[in-house]
Amino acid sequence: MLEDKRLIWKFNRGDLDALRGIYEKYKDDLVTLAAALLSDVSSAEDVVHDVFVSFIRSSGKFRLTGSLKGFLATCVANNARNKNKVGWTRHGIALDDASPAADSSSPECRAIFGEELRQLTRALEQLPYEQREVLILHVHSGMKFGAIARQQGVSINTAQGRYRYALDKLRSMLNGEVRE
Repeated sequence: MLEDKRLIWKFNRGDLDALRGIYEKYKDDLVTLAAALLSDVSSAEDVVHDVFVSFIRSSGKFRLTGSLKGFLATCVANNARNKNKVGWTRHGIALDDASPAADSSSPECRAIFGEELRQLTRALEQLPYEQREVLILHVHSGMKFGAIARQQGVSINTAQGRYRYALDKLRSMLNGEVRE
């Protein structure tokens, strides 16, 4: 948090290295978040770049009131939601573009993780967007339900309900293998 405040202070004074530091620190997490919401790595990268273009425009006047990662994740989620609203087609995430969840040194492990990733991707794509968004923002980005609720314009109970429904649907689609 302190490092982010220092980077923002420098960024607001036109320091390009500070902007580069922010981008490098958060780009992977933000692309992963956008890819999970859009189910397309190429569109996810576009969303993240659009967020950073808007962020650059705020140079000199940006004020951080909470977590920088949370702010950027909210911007990515909003842009992803807008892309979904205008009818962008969703494609599956290529396994080459996804990072492995664990050490996959043996061919057997790579095959197992690859199949599990395909199953999870297909299951996530079947969730209603609002549920998928809450699940990804909470699990991947670590956002609290209150922040997610404000972002979605719903009550905290609704955000928590969407999360529970998403987990229940994933459990049923994945034969009960999902754990909280």
